Amino acid sequence: MKPQDSQIQRVVSVWVLMSLSVVVATVAQHGHGRTVKSEQLNDGPAATPRLAASLILLRDMAGVPELLMVRRNPAQRFMGGYWVFPGGAVDAHEGVGEAAHRTAAVRELREEAGVTGVRVADLVKYGHWITPEPLSVRFDTHFYVARAPAGADGRCDGNECVDLRWDSPRAVLDAHRGGELALAFPTRRLLDELSAFATVDELLRDARGRTIRPMRPRIVRDGASAHVALPGEEPTPRP
Repeated sequence: MKPQDSQIQRVVSVWVLMSLSVVVATVAQHGHGRTVKSEQLNDGPAATPRLAASLILLRDMAGVPELLMVRRNPAQRFMGGYWVFPGGAVDAHEGVGEAAHRTAAVRELREEAGVTGVRVADLVKYGHWITPEPLSVRFDTHFYVARAPAGADGRCDGNECVDLRWDSPRAVLDAHRGGELALAFPTRRLLDELSAFATVDELLRDARGRTIRPMRPRIVRDGASAHVALPGEEPTPRP
């Protein structure tokens, strides 16, 4: 990848994370809905979602599954300092469709966390989020799980990501609740689901048996206000 292409990729990766955060980052704080700023809305034709992927790398350690997370550079304008799963936008040369998402997930793991040896065929899809149509910046993001290669520890790139950690999903959530680290709502949601599994094998078996349906948060307008709600939830407008 050329230096200028790498810079473009870092910028796009920021927008991937920002987009997911815009959709649901404070749902947990404000009930089932949240206010959307007018500048985030697009009253014209719906923007085409940019393809993106994220990889949740897993290993068994001390009797529980651990996963790899990276901390975004605090100097980043969006999501600076947040802990995330390695991921970002699909490069143009990687194509479209499922194969492109998988290729991007493996590449992002290598670029952001320095982990190699994970094959595209090793990935199991775990989730799929699509930004609501009324938002001006949209992403079609696929989440995957995979077992870490033996001996893989990882190393952050020192630019976009400045730290990494292996920990159990529950330990990460506890650290977040204790104010030790920042997590966006989509990350918390996934960690909460992943904490239910006792081994990586159990988790992967469950993932292989899943029917993955796109998670499509929606924008609900109420006069001059607009709110985000997840599927099956009713928005609760803020006073």
